[in-house]
Formats: sequence, structure tokens, C-alpha cells
Amino acid sequence: MLIAGTVIADPETVIPDGAVVVEGETIAAVGDAEILREAYPDHERRDIDIVAPGLVGGHVHSVQSLGRGIADDAALLDWLFDAVLPMEAAMDAGATRAAAELGYLECLESGTTTVVDHLSVNHAEEAFEAAIETGIRARLGKVLMDRDSPEGLLEDTDAALAESEALIEEYHGAADGRVRYAVTPRFAVTCSEACLRGCRDLVDRHDGVTIHTHASENEDEIETVEADTGKRNVLWLDEVGLTGPDVTLAHCVHTDEREREVLAETDTVVTHCPSSNMKLASGIAPVQDYLDRGITVALGNDGPPCNNTLDPFTEMRQASLLGKVDARDPTRLPASTVLEMATTNGAHAAGFDRLGTLREGQRADVIGITTDRTRATPLHDPLSHLVYAAHGDDVVFTMVDGRIRYDDGEHVGIDADAVRERATRHAKRVVEEAGIDTAES
Repeated sequence: MLIAGTVIADPETVIPDGAVVVEGETIAAVGDAEILREAYPDHERRDIDIVAPGLVGGHVHSVQSLGRGIADDAALLDWLFDAVLPMEAAMDAGATRAAAELGYLECLESGTTTVVDHLSVNHAEEAFEAAIETGIRARLGKVLMDRDSPEGLLEDTDAALAESEALIEEYHGAADGRVRYAVTPRFAVTCSEACLRGCRDLVDRHDGVTIHTHASENEDEIETVEADTGKRNVLWLDEVGLTGPDVTLAHCVHTDEREREVLAETDTVVTHCPSSNMKLASGIAPVQDYLDRGITVALGNDGPPCNNTLDPFTEMRQASLLGKVDARDPTRLPASTVLEMATTNGAHAAGFDRLGTLREGQRADVIGITTDRTRATPLHDPLSHLVYAAHGDDVVFTMVDGRIRYDDGEHVGIDADAVRERATRHAKRVVEEAGIDTAES
């Protein structure tokens, strides 16, 4: 297939009248559209206004999709323990499958082709099956919680680790490598030292498996961990083995100088979730400082109950604007930097190579964006438009591994109407069983 339009190949390269040629699962060529049309005369052709790399959700919670709007205007730990965890505890296999499908469809239709997904304690296999079926590229894992957790989610440490290993053996590398495993302890508040050390041991036994957890999102969380361990959060995670190039830490809003040094020294990846951090009033992550230290910073939406959308374009805009206002400096986190966070840095967080740019030999994860919108007129700078003005519903074409997954408002191979119906039905039951009063949320 030859996809022609204004090609944003990477944050530094825009080809005004360009094209991307896809053969199988790989990008065969990128360049001038006229030249490529002559070189590949027999390829199917598509004309799209803007052609860009698929975006990466460096931290999402697909299975929380049933909780969109149930816990608005609440602080993190209240939000988590009073609403989100009870909802997760009430979810059976069918609800988990519907939630994951719903989350992945929202991602695909808004330009996210890869996710790093933090699931829940129970029924993780349903999300793996959903990722395989919907065609999204995913790094995901069962959540571990072996202390200070509500009934229905609290686990025995050894049993939780054993179940994680069984899931690794079944799903890591599934769908020809498109689906991979991340060991996902929830966070230090609900995981014992034995659990956290066990996560590191588990990862070290399996090639290509990574670790994904939350860290230093909220000051109450940090105080809880410090009271329990005598250490600040990142330093505690470092002590038990949860730092390194195979670790992605979501949030890292509140870190001191030594913690930032550790993140840089260990090549630990950080995922910035600006909308969630603002909505939960967690604070402003020191993203520019992280980048200046050479720390890889990806971009994530977090979960639908704390965002309330999985739109990656909104997240890019929020990241840039929040960084500027925090520094009182309009030059901070420009569009090119934020797009890099959402593409190549996200690919690093997800642990996939040949991903994040439109280049010959890269994986064919490609999105197409319409500019048939009043807010796209005039369009002086396509990169500026992508970060500051585009919305997820401007996406008209999503390709993962060379296969079209979303095209002109329709999901390919998935009955999206049926998914939404099942998700709505399961959400009603789950919220009722969890005792959540949506009228007050």
C-alpha cells in the first residue's frame, strides 16, 4: 500500500507532498510521493491529509474503561480505594474482556497503536485475548497486590507470582510478537518487599519481559511508603530491584535530587501522565529536568476514571502546555519534544524496536489524520497542528504491523457497536455491585 499526504516521518522531518510505502508488516519506503508512485505503480493507493507514526500510550489502564466518570473530583488514594479498586474487585471475566476491548478500540480509533497496559489482579488473560483480537500492539500484565488491599484483590504473594509466570509462558510474544508481557506490581503501597523482589526475579528469568508500576504520583503515597520502609519511593524501588532499563515507572511527579540521579543512573523509563496528574491534583512532574538528565520520558493517558479519555493528542497538548506554565517559559516542551515522547520514547517504554518513526525498515504502524476541520484552517505547520490542535477523532486511518485496524470510522474485524453494548451492560452491574454512587461522583 502507498499512503500519500503530508508525511510527519519523525519530530524533525516533514515531507509536504510525501508518501509511505508499506509491504507486509514493514515500511518499504518513505519520500516524495511522485517518485514513489512511479517506483511502486502496482501498490494500492490511499490519499490522507496527514500521515504520521502510530502513537504510543506509555501508561494506560484498559480494564478501568468501565469506570469512566465514576470517581471525578477525588484525591488519588480516595479515588483508588473508594471507587476504582472496588470496581476492579467486582469485575468478572466478561466485564474484564469488555473493558479491555473498549479501551483498545478507543486507542485505535484515536491514533494509539501501542499501549503499555496496567491491568488488574483478576482475569488478566481476558485483556491479552482482547489485545490479540483487536490488533493493537501491547505490553501488558496482571497486577500484583499482596498487602493493604481490599477483599477480592488481595493475593498470596507466591500465588500472584506463580500466576504471573503462567501468563508469561502463555502470552509473552503472542500474535507474532505484537503482544508482550510486563510484570506489573500495582505500587509499593499494596506490594510487600517479597512481592517486589519476586517481580525482579521473575523478570530476570524471562527474556524480553519488563516491569511496569506506579511511583511517586502523590505526596500521601510517598509518605506512606517512607513510613513503612524508611526510604522515599524511588529509592525503595531501587533497593528491591525495580529500576533499570527494563522498568517503566508511571508518574514520578514528586522526586528529590537523589531519586532523579538514580533514575538517570539506572536508565529507568518514566511515563508522564499530565491529564491524570492535573485531574487528581497530584502535581506537575519535572519532565524537562528528567529530559535534561537523559532520562527517557514517555507519554500516557492513565485510566479512563482519572482522565477521562484515552485520546493521545489531548495528552500531547496537555504535556506541552503544563511544562510551559510550570517553568513560566514558553520554549519548554515544544511540539517536537512532545511528539518524540509520544512516539520513539513510548516505543522505548513499551520495549519494541523499529517503532516510533516512519522510516524504511520500521514496523508499519501508521496513522492518517484528516484536516477537514475548521480548527485545521489555516494549516501553517503540520507538526504544530498535530500537537496543539488535532483531536483523536481526527484520525481516519490506523494501521498496526501493516494491517488496517480502523478505517473511515469503522473498526476492521471487530463489531464496535457490540463491544460498546457489552461494556455498558457490564459497567452497570459492576458499579452497582461495587456500591459506587455515580450520582455523587
